[in-house]
Amino acid sequence: MSSARRAGLPGVDVTEPLVLVVTGPVTRADVPRLCEELGRLLRAAPDAGAARGFDCDVSGIVRPGLAAVEAVAGLRLTALRHGALMRLRGAPAALAELLDLAGLAETPRPMP
Repeated sequence: MSSARRAGLPGVDVTEPLVLVVTGPVTRADVPRLCEELGRLLRAAPDAGAARGFDCDVSGIVRPGLAAVEAVAGLRLTALRHGALMRLRGAPAALAELLDLAGLAETPRPMP
């Protein structure tokens, strides 16, 4: 379902950016586990500063629905609780639209 990895060349210890990868169909039952995994990842990160951030790669999510929206919301909340900011990477169009409808889009759209 997900994995944590550090971007960079094989065999090179890279500390930035920290990446959480979420793939496959996401169910409501997956949300607590994803949030726990993110909490462990952030606690183990070498940078304990409040300004740290990470990328959440959701490009591998298939059939995004409300459970995927719940997962993104839960992951953002978990990140904030650990003093981190989450950047969403590779959101499929359907997920981006659902996040927008739920008011969870990363960049708010201007009011008409």
